[in-house]
Amino acid sequence: MRIHQEKQLSPVADEVLALTAVVRPILRGVLYAIKREVVAEMGGYEGIKLKILPRAYLQGDGDCGICFEYAVHEALRQEDGRVVERISDAAKLCRLNAASTPKSILFGLEKTGSQQLIDTADNILTPESRLLHGTRGQPVKLRKHLSGIATAFRKREAVSALPYSIRGLWKADLFVGFSDEDRWVATTVKINRNHLEGAPGLRIGIVPAGEGASDAIVKDESKNLIICPLHHDRNFMQIFYEGWRVVQAFIKAQARVPKEVVLPSPAEREVARILEQRRDFPVVDVIDALGVFSQPGLLVTDDKQVQAQILSSGQTANTDMVVAPTPLQLDLFDH
Repeated sequence: MRIHQEKQLSPVADEVLALTAVVRPILRGVLYAIKREVVAEMGGYEGIKLKILPRAYLQGDGDCGICFEYAVHEALRQEDGRVVERISDAAKLCRLNAASTPKSILFGLEKTGSQQLIDTADNILTPESRLLHGTRGQPVKLRKHLSGIATAFRKREAVSALPYSIRGLWKADLFVGFSDEDRWVATTVKINRNHLEGAPGLRIGIVPAGEGASDAIVKDESKNLIICPLHHDRNFMQIFYEGWRVVQAFIKAQARVPKEVVLPSPAEREVARILEQRRDFPVVDVIDALGVFSQPGLLVTDDKQVQAQILSSGQTANTDMVVAPTPLQLDLFDH
């Protein structure tokens, strides 16, 4: 697996440049969300021009939530302090007092679609990696049960084959762990706090902070979840929503700058203009080109090759695959 990740190095100095940097991965996510049969008809991802995106991409009800899930995962991989600090504090309430930076394994990228990617690396998850499930008993070995968890997602009757303490792990979105202790916790990520559900084995619920509500990290006894709200104003949730809004508005405006009433912010409209000027170019090239206009020093790319584990129909195999910038879509689960 070639892991392509970007880390924030500098504080935001310019709103347009910073927003441009954030729009790039969101735009890439929208591109790779297009159905594979549509992509094939257009000659592959490289053949989809930006002006074609409105015809090729159909927004689903769960797209924002899926992007939020992906964004949290990427923020942890990029060691974004705004998210790392919150997750580390939540892990302490799970009695996980690790000193290292938390790592993330993405369990389900698109649970509502045909794409399901289990993104793990042999240098992250070891045979002795233990999952803290929040009930009495010895923590289970996570790697040993990954295949069973994947099968339970595909076939609900397979849930009973899992130990009772982790029978809800098929609902997990991320596994968050700390390498110094080799301990992990299963998390559920919801853009709507009301959709949070507890299940055996789930320990942390990641949600946006509610308007007017406390943003404290607390335990919900009824769900047996540590609730971890992510901050809004001038923080992670604000930049996520701004980037999502720009990309969606641009697509709905047929790859043109939307009306001012849709994007009244000058910074957001400027980013939309940058996109419109490149509407005749392939999306993959536009994503690369936008890197020139992103804030210098804001993000740095880390590109390395590791071994990945892909679970398909309850089996485990090792393979090399490119996660980004080249797209990968795997039909690992039937729906």
